[in-house]
Amino acid sequence: MKRLFVSAEAWPYVKTGGLGDMAHALPEALAKNGPITRVLPLYASIDRQKHGIEPLGRSLRFCFGNREWEVSLFSAEGNGADTLFLYHPLLCDRPHPYGPPGGDYEDNDLRFSLFCHAVAAYAKAQKTELVHLNDWHTALAAPLLKRDYPAAKVVYTIHNLAYQGIFPIETAGRCGIEPAWVEMETMEFYGQVNWMKGGIAFADAVTTVSPAYAAEIQTPAYGCGLDGFLRKHAGKLHGILNGIDTRFFNPAADPALPYRYTPKSLANKRRVKKRFLTEAGLNDDRRPLFVFIGRLVEQKGADLLAEALDALLKRPLNLAVLGEGEARYQEAFAARNGLPGFRFFAGYDEALSHRLYAASDFLLMPSRFEPCGLNQMIAMRYGAVPVVNPVGGLADTVHPVGAQRCGEGIRMESPDATSLIQSVDTALALYGRSRRYNAVRRFDMACDFSIERCARAYETLYGSLT
Repeated sequence: MKRLFVSAEAWPYVKTGGLGDMAHALPEALAKNGPITRVLPLYASIDRQKHGIEPLGRSLRFCFGNREWEVSLFSAEGNGADTLFLYHPLLCDRPHPYGPPGGDYEDNDLRFSLFCHAVAAYAKAQKTELVHLNDWHTALAAPLLKRDYPAAKVVYTIHNLAYQGIFPIETAGRCGIEPAWVEMETMEFYGQVNWMKGGIAFADAVTTVSPAYAAEIQTPAYGCGLDGFLRKHAGKLHGILNGIDTRFFNPAADPALPYRYTPKSLANKRRVKKRFLTEAGLNDDRRPLFVFIGRLVEQKGADLLAEALDALLKRPLNLAVLGEGEARYQEAFAARNGLPGFRFFAGYDEALSHRLYAASDFLLMPSRFEPCGLNQMIAMRYGAVPVVNPVGGLADTVHPVGAQRCGEGIRMESPDATSLIQSVDTALALYGRSRRYNAVRRFDMACDFSIERCARAYETLYGSLT
């Protein structure tokens, strides 16, 4: 069966968040059961030479918005899943995939409509049998495929319902969106056009990235205005828990670590911690190290961490934050950088994130909502106990200590700074019971959060459609 996996980003080529990790790992896991091709824009930031990206010597030609377009094709080989790159200057010749930090390019509707039209044209030309689309950037390909190549089955995955691709209704014509699609039952959304809504409407199956999030988004609290529409389409909505690439996230073989370890050799984890604390200018390795790794936005609870920070630093702990996002949070952490027990690393560094997972004793994830979350899975793989607000995928993967369910950690009572502080106090108490603490993290390190488990669920779904 010919299959395409379409995403606006994928590590190691380009990554801004969890979508990039999944678009890397899931196709490669799926490729073990049959050929699948990952499809990406060939952004200017992607190093063609480093990644062995070669031109295919042919292009796609198609029309929409009263003009003709030509998109060039490139490819790179991978671990079973090859990658097809689509290049056009409008789509690709930008310094960032979606826009400068904290913003979006004003013509993202036209850029990603070009991407979607090219995907549909390629799928038709190759007689592709299944096309797996991801998030709003690819959603327009669903109605295009149903119009131009209905033989293809379409799976559409919602990674984060908060980002729906909503544009003024006047943009529909230039993007090749037919008037018949801009209706209440398809893409119309309060007088605007909603790409994600179109993906949901026209796909044969809709998935999201955890069972709990699939239930949450059908409620007004988490539905972002689409809860009623999702309830209407509940019959084709599936919650499939994401997974991590356990080859890449592997403390026993991670090249980013100065010392490697397994559940049976946790002494080396302590050596990683001591070395990190020394290099970061933090003191007293007897204190637990808490880390926060991620985007500094309200969704991730950055506001709660900023509010709780002064109180946390009065406790016997060290805390390191790695991330970038909204200026107000970056400024709040930067202003305290260098205080005893606290270090802030602005931006994102993949190797540093691995070292932080390995050095840490606890991971903080006070997310207000979390479709799935991979950080908590990675942290447990590296022997760090997660402290989470139990929403979405965090509720599916992090259970109370002693529950004897795969993935144990500390769950906040509510999404506020007071609960975060109380949960850190609970973590400190657990850390003081060293035998119990070590049993929890060894238990977590043995849990199966692999991408292979996720891929098996997708293979079952694919099979039900074809």
